Amino acid sequence: MADDPDDLIARLVADLRPVAPLRQRDGMGLAVLALALGAVLVAGALGLRHDLMAGRPDPLVLTAAGLFLVLALASAWAAVDMARPAVGIRRDGWGWTALMAAVLPGAALAVMATDALAGQPAGPDRGGWACLVLGSGVGLLTAVALVFWLRRGAPGSPERAGWLTGVAAGAAGIFAVSLWCPHDSILHIGVWHAATVAVMGLLGRLVLPKLLRW
Repeated sequence: MADDPDDLIARLVADLRPVAPLRQRDGMGLAVLALALGAVLVAGALGLRHDLMAGRPDPLVLTAAGLFLVLALASAWAAVDMARPAVGIRRDGWGWTALMAAVLPGAALAVMATDALAGQPAGPDRGGWACLVLGSGVGLLTAVALVFWLRRGAPGSPERAGWLTGVAAGAAGIFAVSLWCPHDSILHIGVWHAATVAVMGLLGRLVLPKLLRW
């Protein structure tokens, strides 16, 4: 004899327990906390730039740091939102911010091309490796926070979530490093600082999907 529908349903739901809903503001708060912690660690361990200490920040450095901060927040918001899969929702607003930040490496390439045509080839300083390594390391704080949040949910595209997490981590890390970095040339910022975001984005795309699958 077939099971009574009511008894079958009762058995299926007997072990279910209510869970707290994933709120966007909670996940974003976690990401912002990680970003702020990274900035505090860099400032505390290495100190602030002299112009920041004097209250007269360099306009280029201030603009670039602001772009990376906005990119970090926009990418983190998109990543956090992916923990709640939904049909018909577009999460590509962060891309416009990425295009804005891409002006920095574009300007660096333009400067190098102009110098080369003038017979005075110039390239980025080799000391930029310190910014890339430090920015990537500090960005791991944001990456860990976002991965923790995403694993609580069910991202429909782990590859895209990994890419967004990596970009957010790289931008957050290099924003923190910008508070200390003594360089203020467009070649340094457009190459090394932008490279940090690109490298972390690629690593996020390659490594994190394995941690986000469900």
